[in-house]
Amino acid sequence: MPRKRKGVLAESFQNFTPYKPKKGEEYMNEAQKDHFKSILNNWKAQLMEEVDRTVSHMKDEAANFPDPADRATQEEEFSLELRARDRERKLIRKIDSTIESLDSDDYGFCNACGIEIGIKRLEARPTADQCIDCKTLDEIKEKQQSG
Repeated sequence: MPRKRKGVLAESFQNFTPYKPKKGEEYMNEAQKDHFKSILNNWKAQLMEEVDRTVSHMKDEAANFPDPADRATQEEEFSLELRARDRERKLIRKIDSTIESLDSDDYGFCNACGIEIGIKRLEARPTADQCIDCKTLDEIKEKQQSG
């Protein structure tokens, strides 16, 4: 039967102490970079653990049920898990590219306009590569184009 699991994507990176910038502190200094690198690496590690759990779960739970309804239920459960892992695989790639941008001092600045994205936004979405204004404009354009 389907097992209950927490939403890994939504909860993974939220177990951290928020960064408290000091007055006059330079944006994206070493302390801030270390803070975000820690968040990203922990998030990636949790996603990788979930991948390992899925693999072992699918090996352990794989059974050839004689009842077609039971087989269909198991196949649907596996299909949903694999779809979730595929989304997480893409997220892991995005985390890796974000860590690369952190290492090359490009992290924390909007790819579209170049302004600071902001500590709070990055803590809410560590892989953000646009400021809230540019992202909002992109979403409006996308919505207009799609209908």
